[in-house]
Amino acid sequence: QLQRIEESETSVVQDRSIYEDAHIFARNLYEMGHMSTRDYENYTDLFTIMTSYLQPPSLLIYLRASVPTLVNHIQQRGREYESTIRIDYLERLQGHYEEWIENYDRGPKLIVDVDELDFVEEEDDRRAVLNQIESRLFGLFPDE
Repeated sequence: QLQRIEESETSVVQDRSIYEDAHIFARNLYEMGHMSTRDYENYTDLFTIMTSYLQPPSLLIYLRASVPTLVNHIQQRGREYESTIRIDYLERLQGHYEEWIENYDRGPKLIVDVDELDFVEEEDDRRAVLNQIESRLFGLFPDE
């Protein structure tokens, strides 16, 4: 899939990056004891090799949300399989996400705090986020 994205001549929005799988989800499984040390090391070694062949995204967008906001979004979606997610699990993932995004250095990133935004339902919020994205991608001063 990532290879097809790289070869595509059109813009692509990807929901979750390959980096999150290794730095957040695999790490969390390992720390929770659901993955052996050997498997985790093999996974991270393979991840390092794979990502050395991939171009990083033109812009990585991180939607920062507090755990209460995450819980609210989960409840709003109403997905049965998400109804048993534990708060401590969300807290662990959020901690891993925060550490990862703070150290992400493979390309430009945009952090959008979604605790106070509702860009799904509110046109003004959606426009504000899109303006930030366009500014970061195409603006005169993209790193601001």
